[in-house]
Amino acid sequence: MTGVPETHSPSARTDAPGAPLMSERPLGAVHYRIIALCFAAWIFDFYDLILYSFILVPIARDLHLTPAESSLTLGTAFAMTAIGGVLFGFLGDRFGRKPVIIVSVLIYGIGTILCAASHDLAHLLAYRSFTGLGIGGEWAAGQSLVAETVPPARRGRYASYVQVGAPLGVMLAAAVGGHLEPIIGWRHVFMLSAAPAFGVAIAVWRWLPESDVWRRSGARPSLSRQAIRELAPFHRVVALLFVVLLVNSAAYWFTYTWMPSYLRLARHLTPQASGNLMIRMQVGALIGYAIFGLLADRFGRRPIFSTYAAMMAVGILPATILWDQSARVPGLIPGALALAGFGTGVWSGVGAMISEMLPTHVRNTALGLLLNVTRGIQFFTPLIITALSPLIGFGPTLAIGALFSAAGSAMVWALPETRGRVITDYDTA
Repeated sequence: MTGVPETHSPSARTDAPGAPLMSERPLGAVHYRIIALCFAAWIFDFYDLILYSFILVPIARDLHLTPAESSLTLGTAFAMTAIGGVLFGFLGDRFGRKPVIIVSVLIYGIGTILCAASHDLAHLLAYRSFTGLGIGGEWAAGQSLVAETVPPARRGRYASYVQVGAPLGVMLAAAVGGHLEPIIGWRHVFMLSAAPAFGVAIAVWRWLPESDVWRRSGARPSLSRQAIRELAPFHRVVALLFVVLLVNSAAYWFTYTWMPSYLRLARHLTPQASGNLMIRMQVGALIGYAIFGLLADRFGRRPIFSTYAAMMAVGILPATILWDQSARVPGLIPGALALAGFGTGVWSGVGAMISEMLPTHVRNTALGLLLNVTRGIQFFTPLIITALSPLIGFGPTLAIGALFSAAGSAMVWALPETRGRVITDYDTA
């Protein structure tokens, strides 16, 4: 096999003085192992985050939760991912990508087990909060590691392959919530859902190498004023990234937090029918996520991101404000949801875009902050949906996500194009 020679220890250091970086070598076994392990960590990270949305109805029934209390639980998990993202983002730049992945995966696994023991709102809030801390920490470290080890010409596509874990996680949650939960109950669902996290943590500890770019950078961030001043040249791009991610995050979570329950409560679908529609949406997402990087490496980050976001905006409408008209056309609603799912593939490009715009010593911090703080602000999204639905209707409220997605499609053009950029460009600037 061509590529990077294997060593006796999978975690052996590859940053000997004068040796080429992994991102400067042909793709080989080490690269594929990094991709596979980061993918495994991400799929169960996202699965554990979204699972609650698919079993919200039976949990609310058993714990006697009001819609507002269910929304509070959803929102609290988002808020805690922001805290976890900022905390573990900084720790990933300070102590390395690998230990942060291990710890964050263990935290969300333990938190998911604890959720099975919830007996009232207070317990559920506490356990979902703990789960959210771990969920917020994993993504940035994984994306940093991929960006720092994959050659620039293929960075976009392999970052996308890792990100495919998100729609697969949603698809798995839809299948579990729609088909398994009615049989075994939500407590057993939580218990079973925690098991993969522990296997992933062991595999990462045993086989995942540390980033040689991070090792070589030598810079270890602190929270000093000097460290903040060093970021001054990047303030504008960080602010732009924050706004672009915020509107696209709002679009995603306006669509996903209450969509499974909307299909059951407002459209009176069975758990199986609702789950099947969400699975079809994720089939579209799988395709969108998988090919985003190929297209972005060929045509550029901005045009593909913009096109995807516009597709999501269009796809949301038939299943929400146009349901009555669309239901008369066979296949239109499933097809539109598949198109909206395809459009969520914009998130395949986020890791590479952020990584290519910032230096190594703050990359993980920035990734953790930007994704998770913008997601943490979605604490308000379920609450807004709960408040607006009685006033304007469930469908029109969810359709607000289309407005946010359209805004993201336009705003991405304010960012610089980074296709093909060497990952260490800003390290020596």
